Formats: sequence, C-alpha cells, structure tokens
Amino acid sequence: MRFVIQRVDEAGVCVEGKTVGEIKNGFVVLTGISNIDTYEIADKMIRKLINLRIFPDENGKTNLSLKNIDGELLIISQFTLYADCRKGNRPSFINAGNPELAEKIYEYIIKKCSDEIPHVAHGVFGAQMEVSLINNGPFTVILDSDEL
Repeated sequence: MRFVIQRVDEAGVCVEGKTVGEIKNGFVVLTGISNIDTYEIADKMIRKLINLRIFPDENGKTNLSLKNIDGELLIISQFTLYADCRKGNRPSFINAGNPELAEKIYEYIIKKCSDEIPHVAHGVFGAQMEVSLINNGPFTVILDSDEL
C-alpha cells in the first residue's frame, strides 16, 4: 500500500464537473492499493497517517498531528501509484490491486479514518477525477507499507 500525503490549506475533488469532496487544513492522501494488501496493512498505514506529525507547533517545528490541529482528510484512490516504468515508455499497472479488492480496502480506509478524524472527504473509486489543492510548505510525504 502506498500513500502520498500532501499537507494542504485546502483541497477538493470533482467528478464530471461536480465537487464530491473538499477540505480545509489537513492532508490530501493519494492511496494506492496492491494485490498483496490486507486490512491489517491498511490499519498500520492508517495509524501512521493519523499520527504523522508534520504540522507546525507554536515554535514552527513540525510537531503536531491531524488530531492536534483538528485537521481534515481528503482520500483519493490512485492505482497509478503502482506504475512500473522500468520497461519502455508506457507504464505497466500489473502491480496495482484488482479493482474489487482495492475498492473494498479503499472503503475500509475511509471508514477507519472517519472513526478518528471528524471530517473525512473522498473521491469516487475508479472515476476520472480532478483534484485541486493548495499544498502548504510544500510538504509531501510518501508512506509505503513495504517500509513500515
């Protein structure tokens, strides 16, 4: 599982011209799920995400988590995080999770995050989406379950 986490001042996601999710101060989380991912792996990733301390404290040090600042989440499914670009110029997505499994785990991630964070918005699994954001920092972190 891979999360690309961007600390944002605001963000939104549209599908077919309609806003389906938006947040203020918090994280945009691009979420890639592979064929070997499980709910247990999702739980580890969620714990790390929720407790990640990358918001500034009163001294400007990155020392605060989403909960500390009443932050919000925008979770977007993105199978392209498993692009394999080693051969040729056209990426292969063979390592991305099959859509049925990936959608179940994606929905699980949204539910579990909602249990911890009051405002969790999300995109539409498998849809063509337009994501807009104002990255604060810029600050972007990549979490990979293989490295936890």
